[in-house]
Amino acid sequence: MSPHVAIVTDSTAYLAPEALTRHGIAVVPLTVVIGDEALEEGTEISAPAVARALQRRHPVTTSRPSPAEFTAAYETAAASGAASIVSLHLSADFSGTYDAALVAAKEAPVPVRVVDTGMVAMALGFTVLAAARAAEAGGTADEVVAAAEKRAADTLAYFYVDTLDYLRRGGRIGAAQALFGSALAVKPLLRLADGRIELLEKVRTASRAITRLEEIVVGQAGTRHVDLAVHHLAAGERAAVLADRLRERVPGLGELVVSEVGAVIGAHAGPGLLGVVVSPH
Repeated sequence: MSPHVAIVTDSTAYLAPEALTRHGIAVVPLTVVIGDEALEEGTEISAPAVARALQRRHPVTTSRPSPAEFTAAYETAAASGAASIVSLHLSADFSGTYDAALVAAKEAPVPVRVVDTGMVAMALGFTVLAAARAAEAGGTADEVVAAAEKRAADTLAYFYVDTLDYLRRGGRIGAAQALFGSALAVKPLLRLADGRIELLEKVRTASRAITRLEEIVVGQAGTRHVDLAVHHLAAGERAAVLADRLRERVPGLGELVVSEVGAVIGAHAGPGLLGVVVSPH
């Protein structure tokens, strides 16, 4: 990475440890709270553990990092020689993480640009990687932010959930939308738009919903050069089958990431989540 611009993100980017190390990206973790126990995402709590807690109907909530945690990350970057920092985070509509980063940026020892990407999971991850590559190429902070914002603007995310109840409990969709999705055993397809979750289509069965998810992704990818990420929670077999289908059907496929989401997103989406990120490059 360029010694001039450091990259910071949060744990909901779900980047592989090798990618974080290779690009020198710092991660500030969110917290998952199960009952009275607060656990740091990425080190102290796994997505399968969250899935089990949800299935047992244990209370599960999430919490943003504190400004002090961002301050520590920014001070470490500055001490390592960074002249400026670009800090990229999940949608501000999902979490107070962006706001906490803004508070810390005011006290940072070097200039910090805090970006609400409007993304989450690998939609955020691909955006962070675009920023890191721009920094490695010697880009200024403005150029790094521009690269990230372009990648985020071009990136699409679609997902299927077995039930909207978890999203409703976490306040990520309204009660009316949740009721709509539950009516007549409809299986909902959703998308990420303008930093918010929107109902996209209603499908009668899970198998049809997943087939439709595949069709949407193939149509959006077209013949463009795209990176894809297939995410799941407690649905590894479904994810593997979908990934194999997309390998066959997306001619311009670059990187294909198949991974279980982390604990924070898992807490809000619930077991059975299957999502695909389409990120042109």
